[in-house]
Amino acid sequence: MVETHDIVRPPAELSAALAVLGSATASAELSRMGIRSAFIRGPVTATPGLRVAGPALTLQFMPKREDLYPVDEYEEPEKQLHRHVMYHAQAGDMIVVDARGDMSSGVFGEMMLTYFKGRGGAGVVIDGCLRDVGEAKKLGLGLWIRGATPNYHAQTNIVPTAVNVPVACGGTIVEPGDIVVADDDGAVVVPVKLAPALVAVAQEHAEWEEFSRIRLSEGGDLRRYYPLSEEARPEYERWRAEQGKV
Repeated sequence: MVETHDIVRPPAELSAALAVLGSATASAELSRMGIRSAFIRGPVTATPGLRVAGPALTLQFMPKREDLYPVDEYEEPEKQLHRHVMYHAQAGDMIVVDARGDMSSGVFGEMMLTYFKGRGGAGVVIDGCLRDVGEAKKLGLGLWIRGATPNYHAQTNIVPTAVNVPVACGGTIVEPGDIVVADDDGAVVVPVKLAPALVAVAQEHAEWEEFSRIRLSEGGDLRRYYPLSEEARPEYERWRAEQGKV
């Protein structure tokens, strides 16, 4: 019998706050906090305009060896670990898959993703491909992938080997339970221990950018408003007070 472990989920309000901030702000502020690059390179959005954030359920693939893994798509289904990562899914979760950048195996298809959506899943980030992409886009999940393929998950070069272990997705380490923020710019991994501080500094950043955006749209001087200069700070503080932000 296959047994896999669940993750420890951070407070839902952390994911909600990071979703508001987005991947670009998360990446920039993490860099200032010492995480040089939290960006998952390779997967791009297949669902433009959608922004999500949630704790990572992780799935690891390895090269296929036929004597170690069932060959047929439906043979011994409970040994096929891409199913088991979904068994742990809760509302707001993200599935992050190290599929080794493989462009011939469809990690999940429409049926699996329909189940994940029914469990309340928010999105998937795959360093590889999906199948049934046209139908998958209709589910309302966030999809960040390298591409599409008609092949099923273990048809060609890779097989799923572990659930909820540290993975390297797009060259970036993802620990189970890390918060993944994903939007049109891509997916960023936020270490849980840094998430509260990131939210605090990023919210301040977002506030002054909101002010600066208004001033720039009115023809304000780029040198004065972006980044916010010390000369403009009193003006910014007055604006914050007028907006009830103090």
